[in-house]
Amino acid sequence: MEVFTLKRMSWLVPAILIVALATVAQAQRLDGIAAVVNDDVVLRSDIEEQLALLLMRAQQEPDSTMLDTLRVEILNQLIDEKLIVSEAKRLGLTASDGEIAKELDKALSDVKQRFGGDAGFREQLAKENTTEEKLREKYREDIRRQMIANKLMQRTFPAKKVTAAEAEAYFASNRAKFPKLPAELKLTVIQIPVVADSVTESKAKAKVAALRKRVAGGEKFAKVAGEASEDPATARNGGDLGFLPRGVLDPELDDAAFSLKIGELSAPVRSSVGWHIVEVIDRDTVKTRAGRDSVDARGRPALEAHVRHILVRVPLEEADAERARKLADKVHAEARKGGDFAALVKRYSRYEGPASGDGDLGFVSLGSLQPNIRAGLDSLPVGGISAVLPNAVGFNIFKVTDRKAEREYELAEIKQELPDVVTQMKQREKYREWIQGLRTKAHIEIRKS
Repeated sequence: MEVFTLKRMSWLVPAILIVALATVAQAQRLDGIAAVVNDDVVLRSDIEEQLALLLMRAQQEPDSTMLDTLRVEILNQLIDEKLIVSEAKRLGLTASDGEIAKELDKALSDVKQRFGGDAGFREQLAKENTTEEKLREKYREDIRRQMIANKLMQRTFPAKKVTAAEAEAYFASNRAKFPKLPAELKLTVIQIPVVADSVTESKAKAKVAALRKRVAGGEKFAKVAGEASEDPATARNGGDLGFLPRGVLDPELDDAAFSLKIGELSAPVRSSVGWHIVEVIDRDTVKTRAGRDSVDARGRPALEAHVRHILVRVPLEEADAERARKLADKVHAEARKGGDFAALVKRYSRYEGPASGDGDLGFVSLGSLQPNIRAGLDSLPVGGISAVLPNAVGFNIFKVTDRKAEREYELAEIKQELPDVVTQMKQREKYREWIQGLRTKAHIEIRKS
């Protein structure tokens, strides 16, 4: 339910159309039946298109094992979609041609904006050897199915928030269904980043400044991004990163996304991978399934920023990594010999995340750490110093200064958000039971590739 019915149509439809422009040829090559659902089929090209859409928004490059897992999950979601649409049709739910045309017009208007206007959009259509009418025709039926499916979901699962008393009673009798608060470590870090030499850094900064000058001088952002951005996942979409909540991007990019005025061009921004030019197209609140603004932990509207960027990478060479590794090994040896860890932090660490002046990160959830760092810290005693642990930024040396064991949440800790959490849990339980009923009555045949 979360993947299909809770998608924001304002983002989903234009994103599908953007992906379609870049994946038409691939989809044709991948044609083949992945599953039969009653008298309908799921095509392998359907799976790859949804996978491309997911990766475009997540901005990730998973390994082959994770890709296979994602394909299986997407296949099951698409099977569920077919069953939901079939049930909606059986119940006589419809979407009028006018409703569909309105949604398509809105989606295409958004897509054109992302490509810098009509001219950029037509240029992209020409590159993909297609037309606007063909694009409309390809996705008209998809939008019809999504609209009638959403109507069925709204009828079957009407928004009904549980009361605080009901939520507390559910929590008391279903503690095992709630996640536990992960173990936490109080950490101090010395981070030695891998950095390019000064000549490479200067060349990249000069290049991004020149690209900014082109946009500021009147060239379309999407055109410059398509020609020059070194982020291949977004360059073909005019640099569009989609709608993103706070905390997804590097801190410097995140600051730009939520501080720039709409349409304002940022100064060059340095991230962990290179130099960026950022433009915010829109900012809007995340919508709940009921159409209301969602809120953060403090009860404020949860904003997402619709961002596009142009990236000039600062290439890192093997020599850069080796230089950082040797320094990290030297600092690690000093720490293990009993050197003052706080003094080593001040002298060597270049950590740019939230930390005190002596490298204190405070308590950090083990579950939030990437696997190799978690493994390097999991059994470390209080006062222990880790091995040199690499991540995407560079090389890290941690000192554990305190520990908190995994435990169940106390009611007081989650009381405020509990009604929302329990409402979602009950909805998921009802949905799983309902969709399993549809699956039991259906003919589903999954074909091996």
